Amino acid sequence: MAELTLTLKLPFHKLNQSKASEFARLEKINTDVANDLLKLEKADRKKLTSSAFGHIEIGSMWINQTIRNCNAKTKVKHFKRLPLEVNNQGYAVQKSGDLFTVSFSLYRGRKGRIPLEVHSASHTEVLDKVPKGEAKLGSLKLNKSKKGIWYALISVSMEVPDTGEVKGWIGVDRGQNNIAVAALPKGFGRFWKAGRVKALRRQFQKTRKALQESKKTKVVKRLEQRERRIMTHINHAISKELVQLAKDYGMGLRFEDLSGIRQTSKQRQKTKSDAGNNRDSWAFYQLEIFTRYKAIRAGVPVESVPAPYTSKSDHRNGVIGKRNGHWFKGFDGYRCNADWNASQNIGQWVGFSCPLDLQNVLPVMGEADSMGGVNDSPLTENESKRMSSLSA
Repeated sequence: MAELTLTLKLPFHKLNQSKASEFARLEKINTDVANDLLKLEKADRKKLTSSAFGHIEIGSMWINQTIRNCNAKTKVKHFKRLPLEVNNQGYAVQKSGDLFTVSFSLYRGRKGRIPLEVHSASHTEVLDKVPKGEAKLGSLKLNKSKKGIWYALISVSMEVPDTGEVKGWIGVDRGQNNIAVAALPKGFGRFWKAGRVKALRRQFQKTRKALQESKKTKVVKRLEQRERRIMTHINHAISKELVQLAKDYGMGLRFEDLSGIRQTSKQRQKTKSDAGNNRDSWAFYQLEIFTRYKAIRAGVPVESVPAPYTSKSDHRNGVIGKRNGHWFKGFDGYRCNADWNASQNIGQWVGFSCPLDLQNVLPVMGEADSMGGVNDSPLTENESKRMSSLSA
């Protein structure tokens, strides 16, 4: 059995103004305590316990967690806000009717815990496992959104079934023409178009430029946060559909390893200046992370394969071809969608190599890789002679 850890965001249900104000006041005290700790040397800081803050009204378990947080974040010089946090011994989660309650005490010397109702939203299935002992609680953090809504961030760990054998692999190609393309082995592909995302990126860029010229920096920051939330929501929706697609067909998911693509993939200045085409702003990795944790929860295996030649190789035989925009063309004139071809290569990846008879594919190979074969494939006769002359 594998272990999955989730962080649940649970807004408080009908939290009155007095409790909200008290949360804000105690958070301010907690932040002041943290900033006082940062003024001390790290060695002295590690020796402290909650007994050194007996004059603070916040409970000792909350203060101890604040001390641990300050020791962990050694590079921080000053906290603007440090949310109140406590480990799993300082609170309890129970079910009350259709709602769940979170019980805790914030004050020093008070043993009674006050239950507060929270919205379970889409987390009911996970929260139901807590009273049954099927899920283990982690830390709890009290935080406030920018709209002034207080919520509890609860960490929950639970065991999920190990991934079993799969019928095959669905390759997932990520790009800018299509956010993702998932293709069944030798079958159809599902496309998530990127047109809407490009339009949104460009619209935000245009609005941001106008606000920057007007020196409205705070509004620019809020706009950037809104753009980030929209893109995160899109990635969440796509990742959920990818996992469901894999479950429906009893297959696993394969992604190409895009580690370091921003450093290795060159872009023209004109391309970078366009928010719709600039690869630096695309959340490729976030989509993979969201898909992975959803897949683990659903028992769907996920793998990563090397990225080289997945877009340039013909999915039928692994021979290098030509990619031009949305289309891929094989050495024999075969044409197909380039992203679908790449997703096929990712799904059936076993390492790429060219056939031994290179006479028909030599012109294409010469354009793609004139100095040698692909992934240790044998050299042609002319290439062997050229390499021998160079070594001589």
